[in-house]
Amino acid sequence: MSPVRIRTLQSTDAEALLAFEMDNREWFERFIDARDAAFYTVLGVTDHITAYLSGFTAGTWHPFVLEDVDGKIVGRANLKGIDMSERSAEVGYRIAQSACGRGLATLAVRHLIQEAQLHWNLKQLVANVYAGNMGSAKVLERCGFLIEPLSRQETTEHEYRFDLSI
Repeated sequence: MSPVRIRTLQSTDAEALLAFEMDNREWFERFIDARDAAFYTVLGVTDHITAYLSGFTAGTWHPFVLEDVDGKIVGRANLKGIDMSERSAEVGYRIAQSACGRGLATLAVRHLIQEAQLHWNLKQLVANVYAGNMGSAKVLERCGFLIEPLSRQETTEHEYRFDLSI
């Protein structure tokens, strides 16, 4: 695997993030809900970044990007819905189709777990995965997440909820 750098999303990432999202739009939409068409503009991505960084400042989000050796964004990972009273958050990630199969999703999730512990002092992480996204389910299981029993799941019949106590 080529070296990858994981860092917090920055306001200067709009053009690079737009390129990443545009290049992988069809790929992502196979596994997650489609974004609104307005997102796929420099203004749309700039607004998206502004919202995520506001959430970071407020302590409810921690957005990351994964960059290859050339500085190209090849993935994203987020702690979202950070709840300091519950000491929990949801994890989310997406990896470029061209970068799949290199362990980047596992690297991203392990980074999220580390940040959840060290930066936020969280004790529980959850992730929701569409039933057809077996790759994400395997990544989460590899990182220690357990699928919740169906009776405890609050998601739809098309999603599964994974949980990690840390």
